[in-house]
Amino acid sequence: MDRPSKLPSDLVLPLPSKKSVAIPAGMWWTCRIQRRRRPLRSAPTEPQPRGVRGMDFEHMLSAVRVIPVVEIASADTAVPLARALVDAGLPCAEITFRTAAAADAIAAIAAAVPELHLGAGTVLTVAQAETALAAGARFLVAPNLDLDVVAFARERGAPILPGVCTPTEIGLALSLGLSIVKLFPAEAAGGVPYLKAIAAPFREVRFVPTGGISAQNLPAYLAVTQVVACGGSWMVKKDVIAAGDFAAIRAAATEAVAIAAGARVQR
Repeated sequence: MDRPSKLPSDLVLPLPSKKSVAIPAGMWWTCRIQRRRRPLRSAPTEPQPRGVRGMDFEHMLSAVRVIPVVEIASADTAVPLARALVDAGLPCAEITFRTAAAADAIAAIAAAVPELHLGAGTVLTVAQAETALAAGARFLVAPNLDLDVVAFARERGAPILPGVCTPTEIGLALSLGLSIVKLFPAEAAGGVPYLKAIAAPFREVRFVPTGGISAQNLPAYLAVTQVVACGGSWMVKKDVIAAGDFAAIRAAATEAVAIAAGARVQR
């Protein structure tokens, strides 16, 4: 390529900043104006919460398939309860905010049994959600779909299972970017037939049925393709916890693990 035969004495080139600069004509051919590149911004992503043995939340649910739903009256029983669950091969628990001992129980378990994937349940307000996460909960569960609680959880990068019971609530959860929800109260709403009917239009949604789940109906729920796990309290009954019968809790949790394993094979 030939150089221009005639060059102006001064060449004025615009810069991206909308300012101009005078460049001597003799330098025109060799001068290179480099546009300052801004660092590329990637789309904001939420922190990916890590669970038991490094698994993310959905994979953890798929692995345990049963979430013990715990109502605990005294934080003194929290650690032996957690150890009984871990010993049974069920390293997961949801401590519900149905008692004043919930936050202290969560803090005690988080400190003494870190291998347990620990959640907080019956989270009705942002204040409770904040308290639960500060105490050491790694996921949140609610009986309802509260927009403020969901927004807070997502802002903090904490997994949340909001309670749903109608197609409208499931659709709202989807619009909020949630793909795993808690069907509550599962048995009272219509049980497995209702679950199958309500899940059918929402193929991308995974469900955690809770409410009325027992060792007897657990296999039927886990056999539903879109069920990732079930929540239940039958293996962690509050009167058994209060009595300190952790051997009974270990036995019931061991049975739940066996049922879940069998259901996984049948799917």
